[in-house]
Amino acid sequence: MLSKKENFLQTLLPNGKPDRLIKQFEGTVFLTGDPVNYYVRGDRFPGMEPKKDRWGTTIVWELGEPGAMPFVTEANKTIRDVTDWRSFTKVPDLIANCSDNALWEPFLERAAAIDRSEDLLMMFAPTGLFERLHFLMGFEDTLVNFMTEPEAMEDLCAAIGEYRYNGFRLMVEHVHPDMILSHDDWGSKTNLFMHPDIWRTFIKKNYQKSYDYLHDNGVIIMHHCDSFCEPIVEDMIDLHIDIWQGVLPQNDIPKLQKQIAGRMTLMGGIDAAIVDRADSTEEEIRRETRRACDAYAPGGHFIPCITYGGPGSIYPQCDAFIDDEIDRWNAEHGKL
Repeated sequence: MLSKKENFLQTLLPNGKPDRLIKQFEGTVFLTGDPVNYYVRGDRFPGMEPKKDRWGTTIVWELGEPGAMPFVTEANKTIRDVTDWRSFTKVPDLIANCSDNALWEPFLERAAAIDRSEDLLMMFAPTGLFERLHFLMGFEDTLVNFMTEPEAMEDLCAAIGEYRYNGFRLMVEHVHPDMILSHDDWGSKTNLFMHPDIWRTFIKKNYQKSYDYLHDNGVIIMHHCDSFCEPIVEDMIDLHIDIWQGVLPQNDIPKLQKQIAGRMTLMGGIDAAIVDRADSTEEEIRRETRRACDAYAPGGHFIPCITYGGPGSIYPQCDAFIDDEIDRWNAEHGKL
């Protein structure tokens, strides 16, 4: 029987030989709280007072809510005129503020406690390029500005892309993680938020440098995007994305598995709207998990997982039943 780590790595290889389905994030340790994220995001906790991040976006986390969220209104949006965006926001200088080795020592101590012969060390890169845009000006302005102010938007996207690159570089130089979980949602359940050519012009182009860098340094790129991304799946492969995490079942996953043919692993397939509710039953959770395993395991390069962008569910019974059902599926099907 392969170790958790080796089974994970075999799942990613084009001609790999995993011996079982991975249970969601099994084989990884998700280590958050590095100096880059702390500098930009600060402390976040349920019930905190609304606060601005380093970009000027108001962040709220109300009691009873599962996580922190941007609160962008017409009155408080950071960028009011994208043609003069530098007057409204300042790109956080990660190199100047996050390079000191002393800042990294506590994080490196936590990283050293991970047995990397058994688990992959995974770092976190939230709030991707498109997300940063709508954090700064809201969805409507973001999408309209792509069409009406392309030069200014290209300039802003390039600045955000370079900021992301600097953050990735600091993570790799100080920690050299096995994997980075990078977040950027590009669509709804049924479509992209923009035409694929718009996405290629403004978004893809400004990921290329960062993801080339991670790929060249041997870092596994796990990109979270719980969206309908069928029209850009070949572009995601071009960007060296190793794992598309959060793939919704609204995508035609079996069709994509045939198309991708092992060039990228699909991680998700379990519909959170079905399984992760206060009133979801054990039977519902197990049925949806079983459906995903039965439907997508035959296509290979698939990791059954709830479609959120990190380990865990809102309601704890959900995760426990998902993992147990994957165990049951593995026991019934033997070696893959």
